[in-house]
Amino acid sequence: MSIGNSPEDDRPSIGRVLQQARIAAGLTVEEISSSTRVRIPIVRAIEEDDFSRCGGDVYARGHIRTLARAVGIDPEPLVSQYDAEHGGRPAPTPAAPLFEAERIRSEPRRPNWTAAMVAAIVAVVGFVGFTFLKGGDDNSSTTRVAEGSTPNTKTPKPAASKPVDPKPAPSDSAIAAAPRDKVTVKLSASQGKSWISAKDHNGRLLFDGLLLQGQSKTFQDQERVDLVLGDAGSIELFVNGKKVEDKFQPGQVERLSYTKGDPAVG
Repeated sequence: MSIGNSPEDDRPSIGRVLQQARIAAGLTVEEISSSTRVRIPIVRAIEEDDFSRCGGDVYARGHIRTLARAVGIDPEPLVSQYDAEHGGRPAPTPAAPLFEAERIRSEPRRPNWTAAMVAAIVAVVGFVGFTFLKGGDDNSSTTRVAEGSTPNTKTPKPAASKPVDPKPAPSDSAIAAAPRDKVTVKLSASQGKSWISAKDHNGRLLFDGLLLQGQSKTFQDQERVDLVLGDAGSIELFVNGKKVEDKFQPGQVERLSYTKGDPAVG
């Protein structure tokens, strides 16, 4: 009599799922390591279902989430599978330090009404004295005018104010005034998230990481900008002030190069 395997036993391992998703996205282990900051040996070990190099269950769960997002898959089923295979979810950190900090917080200081009343009285006395002295000065001036002095009735002309040059309004877009002597590339994750990589004409890395939905990045170089798009269908692309109308498919990996002038795929 034979006992069949359960559905859980037939499902692929965590490392196998991550490896297949990475290959399907057209990414290498080195590119995943660069975009997620997870070291290459740890990425290789996880894809072989070896979690001993992660430093514990908490770090292993975090690495699984990071790698899954980088290759464009939902991390939660993999994290649940890890918990089921490694003794359940780790216990949460106790919140005692937070309560201790709130207990020692000092009470707000009450306003000192006595000091405020004294300040108000001093202000009133000073105002009355100033008014009395000013009234005496006005009487002396009236007496001098009555004795024969002619007051100056001419109204001084206001000084001409120099017109202020209006400040130029800020540009609506980082590429609205793209310089003609450079190549300017703007990426907008309008349809979803995507891993992207950008290099200048010398091969220097300008950016390597995940661009979340709604985020934008702009790159400039004197001669050329080289791009790798992990999910080109999620990206809106503007080159030298013009939108690139190429229709990329969701999940499609694209390697592109742009130079100065009208957009042209290299």
